Amino acid sequence: MANLKVTLVKSTIGALKDQQATVKALGLHKTGSSVVKPDNACTRGMIFKVKHLVKVEEVDE
Repeated sequence: MANLKVTLVKSTIGALKDQQATVKALGLHKTGSSVVKPDNACTRGMIFKVKHLVKVEEVDE
């Protein structure tokens, strides 16, 4: 099963509160931090909500 590497590339300062909460729920803290998440509908929905703040790569692990 494929995984997604999600990297925070833009600060959440100035973002809406629900977008800040989504970034935090993804496990991202500082700009430049990355997490690997499973590629499923839940993760895709969270990424879609903050797509302007993150960079997504597909990784195989």
